[in-house]
Amino acid sequence: MTTMQFQFNSDSSVMGTADVATRIEQQVRHRLARFEDRLTRLEVHVSDDNGRKGGGDDKHCTIEARPRSGRPIGVTGKAADVDAAARIAANTMAERLERVFGKADRHRHDPSPDKLL
Repeated sequence: MTTMQFQFNSDSSVMGTADVATRIEQQVRHRLARFEDRLTRLEVHVSDDNGRKGGGDDKHCTIEARPRSGRPIGVTGKAADVDAAARIAANTMAERLERVFGKADRHRHDPSPDKLL
């Protein structure tokens, strides 16, 4: 089985240093680790709506997960700093994946009822 790809993107207003990318990748991978074998790719994009102006909850983190089967799933987190935005988005993604994969697992394991004619 191939390993899950991780892609990090940031706009020019967010410090796009390796440290930020590494920190957020570790945080997101840790939170979503239990789903890793069911995903082909995680794409994370962080941005700052206000740029240098500042302001509360102006950092955004969007995560798109691509399940091995099914359509891509996207979520966004907003906070005052990129780490918090990434944490919020990763938690939301974990909840979403739990619902999606949980529902798929229930349907796969439920025996189909015998039809009576």
